[in-house]
Amino acid sequence: MEIDIGLWAAIGFIFAAYAVVGNDALQTLGTFINSNRKLPWWALFLFAAAILVVVFAYGYMVNGGDPSFGRLDNTKKYPIFEPQWYHALPPLMLVLLTRLGIPVSTTFMVLTIFATMAGMQSMLVKSMIGYVVAFVTGGVIYAVLAPTIERWFLKTAEQQHAPVWVLAQWVTTGYLWAVWLMQDFANIFIFLPRGVDETGAAALNPYEASIAVGGIVLLLAYTFWNRGGPVQRILKTKTSVTDIRSATIIDFTYASLLFYFKELNNVPMSTTWVFLGLIAGREFAIATIDNIRSPGATAKIVGMDAAKAFLGLVISVVMAVGLPLLAEGLAGNFGG
Repeated sequence: MEIDIGLWAAIGFIFAAYAVVGNDALQTLGTFINSNRKLPWWALFLFAAAILVVVFAYGYMVNGGDPSFGRLDNTKKYPIFEPQWYHALPPLMLVLLTRLGIPVSTTFMVLTIFATMAGMQSMLVKSMIGYVVAFVTGGVIYAVLAPTIERWFLKTAEQQHAPVWVLAQWVTTGYLWAVWLMQDFANIFIFLPRGVDETGAAALNPYEASIAVGGIVLLLAYTFWNRGGPVQRILKTKTSVTDIRSATIIDFTYASLLFYFKELNNVPMSTTWVFLGLIAGREFAIATIDNIRSPGATAKIVGMDAAKAFLGLVISVVMAVGLPLLAEGLAGNFGG
């Protein structure tokens, strides 16, 4: 079967798939990878890969060939057109920032160059609301858990590998990974055909879809083999995230927040901002109650993460506005 995906669409898709899977391993699979380091990487990978394939197949079939779960349905905010060379640059930048361990938002970095001004605004507003809601949620939950359950976790670290907690973590990780994929598949598949063609069939045919998801699975395998990569350093600076029991609570709370925002509306949002908000609220609650570190030290750690995320936002907006103008200027110069 002939594949009519353009060169720059294919290149952009590869960059986006690698960057999204590599960068967001911190939020979705980071605690899972860290707290299961005694297991072989391929066992963890097979678990995550199976969920990815099932979620992709479900989204593709239920949504008429659209694996992005309707996140890109509004063509007034996310117009359909053939990607050009400059559309592949933001995910390439995301790859580079990921290698530096910077937790930038894949949603802003990848989608803004495809979005209209209204699309950018709706993503920004929803993401900011997501950060605040997650921060408050994390603060409230851990204000209750820090002096009770979390303190008990610290005193009984040798009990964390009890079968019930291991099972709970794997189930919760599967829940989180599935919900996250429903949110962030849009950041990858924005480069490929979407909607329906002139015959009413899915623009992304099953053969193309199979190749695409196979490529994502291969990149996921590399991420697990690399144990999450450099961006994992951010997670390791946080309190008790390698304890399976703490990781389970974090992942369940994060997944539930993502599920809420997924059901709220189809506007794409930064899952990175939701994750950072949750972790920030958690850190402040634990540090305040248990006096693990001073409020200033906690604020510094949280502020550095937020600053890196904001830096990614600035870079993405500059690229979204500047690259099309640059391409237009170059076309004018060479055309003249």
